[in-house]
Amino acid sequence: MKFLDLYSQDKPILNKINKDINKIIINSDFILGKKTREFEQEFAKYCNSKFAIGCGNGTDALYIAIKALNLPKGSEVLLPAMTWCSTLFAVIQAGLKPILVDIEENSPTISIDEIKKKITKRTRLIILVHLYGESCKFSKLKKILKNKNIKIIEDAAQAHGSYDISSKKKLKVGSMGDMACFSFYPGKNLGAYGDGGAIVTNNKKYYNFIIKFRNMGSKIKHEHDLVGVNSRLDSIQASILSNKLKYLDYFNEKRKSIAKLYNELIVNKSISKLNYSSSCVYHQYVVITSKPRKFRNYLKLNKIPFSRHYPETLNNLKVVKKMFKNKKYKNSEILAHNGTSLPINPLLKKKDILKICNIINKFN
Repeated sequence: MKFLDLYSQDKPILNKINKDINKIIINSDFILGKKTREFEQEFAKYCNSKFAIGCGNGTDALYIAIKALNLPKGSEVLLPAMTWCSTLFAVIQAGLKPILVDIEENSPTISIDEIKKKITKRTRLIILVHLYGESCKFSKLKKILKNKNIKIIEDAAQAHGSYDISSKKKLKVGSMGDMACFSFYPGKNLGAYGDGGAIVTNNKKYYNFIIKFRNMGSKIKHEHDLVGVNSRLDSIQASILSNKLKYLDYFNEKRKSIAKLYNELIVNKSISKLNYSSSCVYHQYVVITSKPRKFRNYLKLNKIPFSRHYPETLNNLKVVKKMFKNKKYKNSEILAHNGTSLPINPLLKKKDILKICNIINKFN
């Protein structure tokens, strides 16, 4: 049993992937080539957005998207205390001030009520992180932000294909905010065979900035309009992603089926489950226990693979701890310290899930 088995998942389409890679090699079309443009168009359509711009990775996507907003230096940016460090680091690298916000109780997403408390005259941006594949409550946030000049960026690195079901239009992740940032790290729901990322937007102004900024500030070779960065999605990774995009919804449904069994079959007073919505695409399935170390040792003893996403909240990261002056974020810290990610390999068989649940139900 594997936590995630990428080779087996992609095996049926490997011949097609290899043929496409061979064509790219023969044509020497490696950087910002035909396959990259094709994937950008396909992914924009998938996200119900006008534009998608490939870049080097999800972290770069966040940094570049923030730069596209051209916010005043020192502007405040609200983001959840519970997420991967990239979200925070991108804000700092862009010269802006991060303001951490707690997540909802028993949920992986940012608390809209806590956002309301943290908004000041200096707030210029909110980053919504759709953690574990669970969409943030965008429609609820929009009501709070009415008549406020505050931008929204979606950190959708873990939520390819998810929706905000709280909205009447059933908004798809990537079509909600001013921009959305995706990671194509190999283990994501849509993963490349190396690093990769993309920014999705409906805004032509942001699009025109990003296609230059990601390519050393240049749209036409040797003409540099901006001091940009070198962050491009190469043709080989784009062709891999293009092939895998066709199966994304299929594997998301597999993940949902596994999560449904976990929800139904895990019955243990020592284990609590997060409140996931029906639109969640389950990049991770995380459970919480007050005895996390004992629980992880128990899983290890019983040969059940597991992981942690993530072991520390942003305020407790050593490199930025002084920045947040020992502030506490209760719900975020409970999830970080007491949360354990269970296997969510979409190819897991029902007997595997039954075995996992049976072992978990015997934990005390």
